[in-house]
Amino acid sequence: MSFLRSTAIALTAAVALTGQALAADITIRLAHLNPEDPTQSHSGAMAAVFKSLVEANSNGAIEVQLFPNGQLGKDNEVIDQVRTGVVESTISSSGGLAQHYPLVGVFDIPFAFPNIGVATRVIDKDSEFGKKFVADLESKTELKVLGLLDSGGFFAFTNSKAPITSVEDMEGLKIRTMTLPTHEAIISSLGGKPTPLPWAEVYTALQTGVADGQMNPVPIIAFAKFDEVQKYLSITNHVITPYVWTINSDFYDGLAPEYQTLINWAAEVATDAGRSASRVIEASDKGLPALAAKMEVNVVTPEEQAKFAEAAQPAVRALIEEQYGAEGIEMLDALLGSIEKQNNF
Repeated sequence: MSFLRSTAIALTAAVALTGQALAADITIRLAHLNPEDPTQSHSGAMAAVFKSLVEANSNGAIEVQLFPNGQLGKDNEVIDQVRTGVVESTISSSGGLAQHYPLVGVFDIPFAFPNIGVATRVIDKDSEFGKKFVADLESKTELKVLGLLDSGGFFAFTNSKAPITSVEDMEGLKIRTMTLPTHEAIISSLGGKPTPLPWAEVYTALQTGVADGQMNPVPIIAFAKFDEVQKYLSITNHVITPYVWTINSDFYDGLAPEYQTLINWAAEVATDAGRSASRVIEASDKGLPALAAKMEVNVVTPEEQAKFAEAAQPAVRALIEEQYGAEGIEMLDALLGSIEKQNNF
């Protein structure tokens, strides 16, 4: 279903609810890290569409309460809350999820995805790899996965020192990473100094010099206003990570079958809306054009990208093998095989 059609359905549903005073029998508290405005973040778009569809199509029997901007705590803390039933659902970054399911780190092999089309087809809970990944995650966390998508696009570097045009330019830079060993390995292999920090601390760390730079997709760089504390934006497209939408399994299993069907359908439509929102934000005046007006932007050449890959890929693969053993390598190879298959699609 297209983003425009999904949005139209959501808006129609919202209008249908206007003026009604229905008492909800069921409450779903949905948390995420990003802005609530659906035009600013993909998780904001997902949450808004999901809320509208579920409330309208349950005739008000289900209320969806939204908690954006990390209101309920750090990413990994909110996942804890979902696992224990304090909160029903959350849309999480791989950094938060890694503390509950470390194998999410297999996505962090640099330059594994050739383009966003392949990434979209692979990073999906119904893809061949997605089904394998979701089944393993659910069995180890006892969470149910409602959606799997990219975190907003390919990662780029920002920093306050100088443009990054080659591996040599990374030398000594303090780069904030998520609390992911694989991300730390990427920065170390390139000569930088990884500085793992939770999301809530990133802006201040960049502002005060605790970190010289960071890496994130363009939509996240834009809504986080990193252009206020960073001068240089270097388009490397070196990695793309997942966002994972989960719900408490006991809560979900306790719902009537018709409500389970509704939640599955609404989450599928909302996830499609989130993917489309990321592409729109990237290309709109809220994304790269806006950043380019305030920052010095450069694109790393394919020749230099190959040198980045040559330095970083072996380091990440070695870390996955060291930390996660045969299981990690098997999951990584399944991912790479799926990428190759989709690239030849």
